[in-house]
This record gives sequence, C-alpha cells and structure tokens, in this order.
Amino acid sequence: MFPRLLELGPITLHSYGLLLATAFLSATALLAYLGERDGMNRTRAWDLGFIVILSALVGAKVLMVLTNFDYYLANPQRFLSLEFWQAGGAYFGGLIGATLGSYFFIRRHPGLNFWKVADAAAPSIALGQSIGRIGCFAAGCDYGTPSNLPWAVTFTSQYAADNVGVPLNVALHPVQVYESLGTLLLFGFLFWWHGRRSYPGQVIGFYFVGYGLIRFANEFFRGDVGRGFVFGGLLSIPQVISLAVLLAGIVAFLTLEKVSVRLKSSRP
Repeated sequence: MFPRLLELGPITLHSYGLLLATAFLSATALLAYLGERDGMNRTRAWDLGFIVILSALVGAKVLMVLTNFDYYLANPQRFLSLEFWQAGGAYFGGLIGATLGSYFFIRRHPGLNFWKVADAAAPSIALGQSIGRIGCFAAGCDYGTPSNLPWAVTFTSQYAADNVGVPLNVALHPVQVYESLGTLLLFGFLFWWHGRRSYPGQVIGFYFVGYGLIRFANEFFRGDVGRGFVFGGLLSIPQVISLAVLLAGIVAFLTLEKVSVRLKSSRP
C-alpha cells in the first residue's frame, strides 16, 4: 500500500488522486473513441466526458453525505475539512450524478441518441472503475473484513490509518482488488459486445446487471464503516442500490428489446 507517491515540500502526490485522475481520463478517452465509432463528434464526446466527471463528483459527495447524514448534521465543520474533499464519495451517487448530467447534456444536443451514448459509456465506466479501485487499494480506503485466506492483505501505513481508518496489522479481504478485477472483466466483455449489440441500450443493460451483481457480492466482504445498513443490518445501502441497478438492467433489456422488435417489424 502506497498512499503517498511523492512529497515535495508542502506538495504531496497521493496514489488515489493520481489513479482517480487516470481513471477519469481513460474512461473519457474510451467514451470519445466508442462515441465516434457510433457517429458522435469527438469534440462533443470530450465535452460530455467533462460534464460526466463534474456531475459524478458532485453526485458521489451528495450520496456520501446522505448516507452519513446524522454524522454530518452533528459535525457540519467536516464540510470544510481536508478529509471531506479528499474522499472520493459514494460510487452509486457518482453513477446517478453522471447519468443525470449526461441526460441534460443530451437534451441540449438533440442530435445525440441517449441509448447509443449510454452504450459507449458502459465500457468506459467499467474501465474507470477498475483503475479507480486500485487507487482505493493504494490508499487503504473501502477496505475489507478480516480474513485468513492466502491472498489476504495487511495494511501497515499509519498515514492511511489516520486518513481513512483502515485497520493496521490485520489480514483483510482485498475487496478493492476483487472489484477491480471484476470490473476489468466486465469492461472486456462490454467492449467486445459493443460492436455486436442487437439494439441500442443493450450494452448499458449488461453493465447494470453485471456491476449490480459484482457490487452486491463484494459488499459481503467490506469492512469499512459509514456505508449505512437496512433491515436490521442484513443488507448495506449499496447492496440495496445494487439490486435496484440490477433490476434496472433487466427492465432495460425487456423494454428496449420489445421496442427494437417493433421497429424492425414496422419497416417495409
């Protein structure tokens, strides 16, 4: 674990920040490439990527606050803390924010097809997640529960413990790596399927189903606090959202496939 890559006087280059920036740039570049392949102007694709980044960051912070509302209500000064602004936030909040940002961007540019853009974004999101989770691993955040498996990891950085609360000298599930590998495999499948889809919206549907399953399963091995729980602690809030995302993917499949069949049958 290397939470700090470089220190030059008062300037510190954090692993998480560097990898998060790499994730955003890589995802935006892939979105531009796939979008252009679907007929989108490359410059407009980069503009969309910029909007997605901003709206994702805002959405992630908002859901992080809502999930820990009582804490921030009792400690409003935390909004001005370095810890708050360094935190990446809640991923699903970022996904919701990015979706809303994309929707309003597309409404301002009627020539864009929402589902084609979503299909181009799906592999891009998965790639960005895979890179970003390695950043989480380097920083020690979003850590796992204790484990005695051969591949369990032990964090030893006091700097990381002070910043994200990761337990030191305890073997933990490397849940960040689990999710990074899962989303990397999902990226590979989505990128391959993008050129083989049967109708617009199919790729993003696969993303919703795939990531919903990955995140739901991975949550059972998460040990970090502050995610929120429901049903007496049976499920975490991200697991409930994962089920909703999975359901949204299934609904997208069923609905868009019917629309596609109807359009094909209406053609002379």
